[in-house]
Amino acid sequence: MSLGYVIKEGFSGFSRTRLASLTSVTALVIAVLLVGVMGRLGYNAYQVVNALKQSVDIEVFLLDVDEQRTGRIETDLLDFPVVNNVTYISKEDAVAIFREEFGTEAGALAELDFLPASFTLEIRPDAGIDEIREMIGQIREFQGVEDVVFNQQLLETLEDRLEVLVIAGIGIGLFILLTAVILVFNTIRLTIYAKRNIIRTMKLVGATNGFIRRPFLFEGLLQGLLAGAIAIGLHFVLFQWAIPYYLPQFGVLAWPLDEWYYLTGAMALLSLIMGIWGSRWAAKKFISQTSIG
Repeated sequence: MSLGYVIKEGFSGFSRTRLASLTSVTALVIAVLLVGVMGRLGYNAYQVVNALKQSVDIEVFLLDVDEQRTGRIETDLLDFPVVNNVTYISKEDAVAIFREEFGTEAGALAELDFLPASFTLEIRPDAGIDEIREMIGQIREFQGVEDVVFNQQLLETLEDRLEVLVIAGIGIGLFILLTAVILVFNTIRLTIYAKRNIIRTMKLVGATNGFIRRPFLFEGLLQGLLAGAIAIGLHFVLFQWAIPYYLPQFGVLAWPLDEWYYLTGAMALLSLIMGIWGSRWAAKKFISQTSIG
C-alpha cells in the first residue's frame, strides 16, 4: 500500500464525518489540556507540600552533657537517611532566641538558665511519616537526649492531603482520557460505516483487514496530532498569560522538572496515543464485522 493512499484516505475521513471528527478532536483537546493542567497544578501543589514539610522542624532537647557526648549525638543524627541537616542550639543561643521571641519582660526568666541545649533537624522532603516516627523512637533512646518534639499532626495532615490529591488526580485523569478515547472510537466507527460499501468491495478483491485498517489508524493519528498541538497552545496561553493576568498572586506556576518540554512532550505523546488507540480499537472491531455478502 502506498503512503499516499493512506494519507489521502485518512484525510478523507474528516470530510465524511466532519461533525463527529470535530467532536472527537475537541474532546481530545479538552482531555489533554485538563491532564496537562492537573499535572502542572499537581506538581506545584507537591512542591508546596514539600516546602511545608521542610518547615516542620524536629527539635532534640539535650540533658546537661559534655561536648564529646554532644558531638557524638550530632554525628548519630546525621546518620539517619531522612535527615538533611542538623543545627546545634547551645544554651546561650536558646536564651537569646527566648528573649527575641518573648521580649525584654521575659529576660528575668531567661536568666534562670532553665533552657536546654538542642538540635534542630531538617527533614528530607520525601521522608514519610512512618520513617520519621521510627527515627524519633531511636533518638529518644540516645544517651543524653531529654526529649524529642515535632508537629506530628501537621506532617500527617500534609501526607494525607497529598495522597488524596494524587488519587483524585489519577482518577479524574483516567476518566477524562477514557471519555476522549471513546469519542475517537465513535468517530472512526462512523467513518467506517460511511465507507462500508467501499470496504466490502475491497474485501471482494482480496484486501486484508490490515490493509483496510491503515487509513483509519492514520485518521486517528491526525486527530491526536491536531488535538495535542491545540491543547499545548492553550496550555501556554492559560499559564503564561491568563492566570498571571487574572490571578497575579499566583504568578507563573513552575513547569514540572523546571523545563517546559517535559510536560508538553508528554501531552503531545498522550494525545497521539489516545488518537491511535481509539482508531485502532474501532477499526479492529468494525472492519472485521463488515460482511462481504
